[in-house]
Order: sequence, then C-alpha cells, then structure tokens
Amino acid sequence: MQTVRLTGPRLTLREYHHTPEEVAALHALHGDARVIRHLPFDAADFEECADQIELYLDEAEAEPRQHYRLAVDDPAGEPIGQGALTRDGEHAAQLGCVLRHDTWGRGYAGEVTALLCALGFDTLGLHRLFARTDPDNPAAARVLTRAGFRYEGRIRAESHWDGSWHDALQYSLLAPEWRAVQLAAPALRPGG
Repeated sequence: MQTVRLTGPRLTLREYHHTPEEVAALHALHGDARVIRHLPFDAADFEECADQIELYLDEAEAEPRQHYRLAVDDPAGEPIGQGALTRDGEHAAQLGCVLRHDTWGRGYAGEVTALLCALGFDTLGLHRLFARTDPDNPAAARVLTRAGFRYEGRIRAESHWDGSWHDALQYSLLAPEWRAVQLAAPALRPGG
C-alpha cells in the first residue's frame, strides 16, 4: 500500500489507523445527526464506525486502489473530519468531505477540497472530479464553486435513506480547469 499524506496550510489528510481514538473521531462525525443530515446514510454507532475503519484499511490495500478515505487532522493534529475520493472508472473520481460540527465556518472544507483535487489531478492523473451535494446544503455548493467546480444538474431520487428518496446536485471539475484555478490563485495551492 502506498500511504497517502496530504498537507495543506492548516490541515493534514492521512490514512486511518484502527485505534479507539480514531474510531471515536469517526463516531464524532458519523454519529452526529447535525453532521450527517445532508449525507446519504443514517447515524452510525461506535461499533459500526470501528467496522468502517476496518473497511477503509482494507480498501487502502486494494490493487488498484479505488477508494481513498482519509482522516482530516486540524493544526494541533486532532482528527476533525474525513475526506474521500472514490474512483469512477479510469479517469474520474467522486470527491467528498465531512467535518465535525464545531469546526464549521473556518474554511476547512475548502482546504480539504483543494487537497483532494491535488490528489486526484496531480497525483492520480485523473481528468474529471465530481461531487454531489444535498440541495438543502448551500454551504457545500459554495465550497465547490469556490474551488472551480461547475454545476451540472440535479439528480432526482439519487439516494434513499431515512425512509425517503433524496435528490442531489452534481458539480464537476476537469483537470485543465483545476490547473487554471491554481495559476489564478496560488494561495489556494495545497501546501502553498
């Protein structure tokens, strides 16, 4: 397994470790109704989070690797979220991130998005990244558009959870657009 570690101006994205502290950090995300209200799954208990980390570690060993589920550490090294990149064929991947409720509003989602874009375009050589958001989550749409993603459309009844169907808004970014964003705003570059 090639270990992934991405460092930005304030945050670090890294591989998970199967420890009680890591499980507790994931549970602080996936077990918090405020955090997952826009995500396509129900709240998870501690044991389910332990199983998820085991799955993430297994996925990291796969050849070729399809899933990059990475812990997000704050400037003090404390896990505060998760970034994910899931390959969709040879040249594309879906991007996503989730952050602990008490860290919202600090610009961390934009930094995680930039780090995941760098992983997808610069490291993996992908041509297209896409992300889906809940129509009731305008903050996520703002993060994506600031990163250069373009709105593609609404996917009706894209997922089913909590007893009902939910639509999603889809955004995408192509490699040439990413490079143009990086040239125009070098301060947004990971590590820059």
